[in-house]
Amino acid sequence: MKINNKKYDLEDRLIDFSVRIINIVEELPNTRTGNHIANQLVRCGTSPAPNYGEAQSAESRKDFIHKIKICLKELRETKIWLKIIQRKKLLNNTEEVGDVIAECDELISIFVASIKTAEKNKRALQ
Repeated sequence: MKINNKKYDLEDRLIDFSVRIINIVEELPNTRTGNHIANQLVRCGTSPAPNYGEAQSAESRKDFIHKIKICLKELRETKIWLKIIQRKKLLNNTEEVGDVIAECDELISIFVASIKTAEKNKRALQ
């Protein structure tokens, strides 16, 4: 059941993104490199969803912007780890990794726009 509210659409999208990241992490090889990347990727790749949830309960516009910037930072780190997986060919299913990178790019764009809007609105209120 989908809720027709943009806030929840993005929340669901971030949760789906986290699940896709977890699926990729579970497929990484059980090697020193695979385990290192898995640990890093599972942290940064699953954190935007709960951080976005925290942003929805921000105590101020400044706090909201800060939490959204954390989401953006984590998404950018996630993209780098995914590119490393892709270039090193750590997974056989490189198409899935490419699809997740594309989704990551779209989420990054959404958060960049959100930050710009929030900062513009913050200045307008001052």
